[in-house]
Amino acid sequence: MTQLEFAKNNIATGTVKKICRKEGLGITQLLKYIKEGKAVIPLNKNRRIEKPCAIGKGLSTKVNANIGTSTDKGTINDEIKKLKAAIKYGADAVMDLSVGGSLIRMRREVLKHSSVPVGTVPIYEVSVRAKGLKKDFLDFNIEDILAVLETQAKEGVDFFTIHAGVTKKSLRALSTQKRFLGVVSRGGAILAAWIKKHKKENPFFEYYDRILDIAYRYDVTLSLGDGLRPGSILDSTDPAQIEELRILGDLALRARKKNVQAMIEGPGHVPIEEIKQNVLLEKKLCRQAPFYVLGPLVTDVAAGYDHISASIGGALAAGYGADFLCYVTASEHLRHPSLSDVREAVVAAKIAAHAGDLAKGIKGAIKWDKEFTLARKKRDWKAQVKLSIDPDKANDYRRSSRPHLSDVCTMCGDYCSIRLMDECAKK
Repeated sequence: MTQLEFAKNNIATGTVKKICRKEGLGITQLLKYIKEGKAVIPLNKNRRIEKPCAIGKGLSTKVNANIGTSTDKGTINDEIKKLKAAIKYGADAVMDLSVGGSLIRMRREVLKHSSVPVGTVPIYEVSVRAKGLKKDFLDFNIEDILAVLETQAKEGVDFFTIHAGVTKKSLRALSTQKRFLGVVSRGGAILAAWIKKHKKENPFFEYYDRILDIAYRYDVTLSLGDGLRPGSILDSTDPAQIEELRILGDLALRARKKNVQAMIEGPGHVPIEEIKQNVLLEKKLCRQAPFYVLGPLVTDVAAGYDHISASIGGALAAGYGADFLCYVTASEHLRHPSLSDVREAVVAAKIAAHAGDLAKGIKGAIKWDKEFTLARKKRDWKAQVKLSIDPDKANDYRRSSRPHLSDVCTMCGDYCSIRLMDECAKK
């Protein structure tokens, strides 16, 4: 049975029990959320991992880190180092977005070394194969797609991004209002170009039931991709984005009926004042399915600092009800991310996720801040470092302060407000 079938039969698996202990959530409640499609546990039947997670209603906001080779940069060893760094600094899941080198070897190494759920975007491998075999990355059909899905599922991939919402209908909506940046999703653009070239419907949409059959056999969670997400705040919440979202809501319902878990991917670039509207719209149109957002980025001009733009949007989105944040690195839109880019992006997204959890009132979230506040009040530097979202960086900063063994920091020194007030209280 799939995780969804277990939940429908009120059976608590060992994975469910482990997650509930970590989240402080009742087993009955989590099973109810999974049964209703409001939460998912991305975990392939063929994998056993140390850190499974649940994503959705009543759960802490999760963070995903993207890794993978590009067409001109990145070795497998480099990407595995990024994978390990992402997990060390708090990523709850990773996605292998490789499009260069040996995609099969890369994926197998990621699955081998990852202690968290692993996702992929299968259209990438489909396109890379087509280019290698037929010299045209748009020369593929449904059988090619199903072969890739079957292989990846058998190897243990826990969740697939499926761009089934890029259809003839949603592309017509795109043409009704000219965008500044058109289609910016790589997978979405490939399928939009395929539809135009072959004058056929998107095979991920047309043969969706066959895709569900594969997902069901291996209990692969479907992450229904936002192929028409806005790539600029000027294009946010337009007819094409909304039309695709409606389609994804219907596809999520069809998945649930086939006992396949599904979550919805969302924008993208969204101005601050539209973030709440976007989250509430997804929850309404997609019947409370978990919402997986890229950022969202709240401005287009933060090149080199897009991890900050994304963390601002991510905190707001999470606070309004988004369930899963995909990190954005500082090098987004500029180059292939480095190891340090990955670390900084994970930490920025974790800060956003925790801020969102505080706003949502997630059980236990405020306890972390309370413990840190008490450590700061006591000027207990070891505890403050340990409780920091990035203990390594906090420790480096503290040790670089002279004298670092003092009970105050070098920002205020003898004028430390906390120490002054402690002394006043004693007097």
